[in-house]
Amino acid sequence: MLAAHGSFHDPPQKDSMSVDAATVRHIARLARIAVSDAEVEALAPELNNILGWVEQLQEVDVDGVEPMTAVIPNKLRLRDDTVTDGGKRDDILANAPAAEHGFFAVPKVIE
Repeated sequence: MLAAHGSFHDPPQKDSMSVDAATVRHIARLARIAVSDAEVEALAPELNNILGWVEQLQEVDVDGVEPMTAVIPNKLRLRDDTVTDGGKRDDILANAPAAEHGFFAVPKVIE
């Protein structure tokens, strides 16, 4: 598919979505990023290239393709969610610098 549209570094250019300098400035303001005029002029074609790749990805037929979380099959090793060790609250709290009502007591940090 890439050969039909040029090299890997030259994504297809389409006029359906276009980012201009005003849009770059708006995006930068929303992201709270300061950009100079030179950076705006450099970012506009880069964002247009990204949008071109997104449009090319939208053309891919994914009917019948199951969603996946990894490229290799993974089986989770599950175990029963049971308490295997417990009932040691008093032993644990014995090591605490301060304990109150069965919990660790910590100093107040906000007045």
